[in-house]
Amino acid sequence: MTSLKTGWQRYWQWLVGVLVVLLALGGFAYNRTRAHADTGRTKVVFWHEMKGPGQKALDSYVKEFNRKQSKYEVVAEFEGGYNDVIQKILNTHGTAASPALFQSMDISTSQMYHSGFTTPMQKFVDRDHYDLDQIIPGAKAIDMRQGQLLAMTFNASQTALYYNKAVLRKYGITPPPVDPTYSDITRVAKEIHSKSHGQVKGMTMEAYSWLFEQLVANAGVPLTNHDNGHTGNATKADFTSPAAIKAMEWVKENIDAGDFMNFGSGGNASANESASFLSGHLGIFMQSSALTGQLYKTLKNDLGVTYYPRPDGTKANGIAVGGAALWIANDKPAAVQDGAWEFTKFLVNAQNQADWQAKTGYLAVNKQSKDEPQLKALFKKSPVLAVSGDQLARTKPNNTNSGVFVDGWVPARTAIQNAMQQIFAGEDIKKSLTTAENTYNKVLESNNRANGRN
Repeated sequence: MTSLKTGWQRYWQWLVGVLVVLLALGGFAYNRTRAHADTGRTKVVFWHEMKGPGQKALDSYVKEFNRKQSKYEVVAEFEGGYNDVIQKILNTHGTAASPALFQSMDISTSQMYHSGFTTPMQKFVDRDHYDLDQIIPGAKAIDMRQGQLLAMTFNASQTALYYNKAVLRKYGITPPPVDPTYSDITRVAKEIHSKSHGQVKGMTMEAYSWLFEQLVANAGVPLTNHDNGHTGNATKADFTSPAAIKAMEWVKENIDAGDFMNFGSGGNASANESASFLSGHLGIFMQSSALTGQLYKTLKNDLGVTYYPRPDGTKANGIAVGGAALWIANDKPAAVQDGAWEFTKFLVNAQNQADWQAKTGYLAVNKQSKDEPQLKALFKKSPVLAVSGDQLARTKPNNTNSGVFVDGWVPARTAIQNAMQQIFAGEDIKKSLTTAENTYNKVLESNNRANGRN
């Protein structure tokens, strides 16, 4: 009897829970509809992942867009980190809870494309004769498929190399060139360590797959077959190419010389290397260009920035943008999708992209932004803030510097990160990268089988 009673209690608890969720979704949908009815505008819900300065800037753009016109009302909603938003998009598509416009990270491009949940932005580009040439080629390349724009790159960043000019000046060391080779950086790192008698470490590199990926990209080598998935479905990863081995041999040379400081991986590693760099205990490190503004606030003109390093004896192939792009969901009425497109155009116009870079450190994706008074004044005062943007502008897109068009790249990054940690700890380079390659190939094979793409 007690068991039966308990079963009924659990059933009613479950039923009440379901009703609460349904009522919440219904209320959510009602509130959205009611807001549209009250304002007479078409409501456009925008999901994003920006916090801090990025969120503050986005809120100001939403307010300005809504003030400048009366047809659409954009509502921006913070939905957590990149992975969180992807899952929410996949789980809510086709319901009243889904957004019209959303931000999704660079390595989710293939996943969003194959989901069938989005309307390619090329549709609106063609319809409105939008001048897509105003968007920097290297910025939009990661969001293209067979010449068609799938999404609009928005918060773009690149990997950059930073050095502390004050440290180099103190020890009489010649800075690296703007377009450095591995040997250029090794020279500076070894001199820092030697001339400081070990008081300052020469360089570091976080065990972070994105940094490894861009070293390989800058050498002009793909990480998977079929040109990183751009010319066909990727079925095999290649983390053991000569370019990948050479990149890790470069790092290991510095480890063996004693000038390398290993901070490990993750958020703490990034924070600790930045702190060490700013305090003058570390001469060189590599991270996102989005950090440039923050580092400049402390070091001012003592901050040095170069393009990402390239192998000796080769020309820089260029690197892919990181960050995220804006996507339009196809489960919303045409009028709502039109509003999402209008807001997208507003966000990437020259003036707003100049303001975006000045306020957040992300790179302006509009070619004309560099001529806006705000950025011209900023770059004149602080030329170092223009270096990563120049690196992006000079990149000629190809299949090896336009990111990976592969579903489920997160496990690849985990495998590569583990390999990097092993290498930094003294393990064999080829063996560590082979393990990572084999690990991910199993994941890739499973994903392709599940999606009928073998």
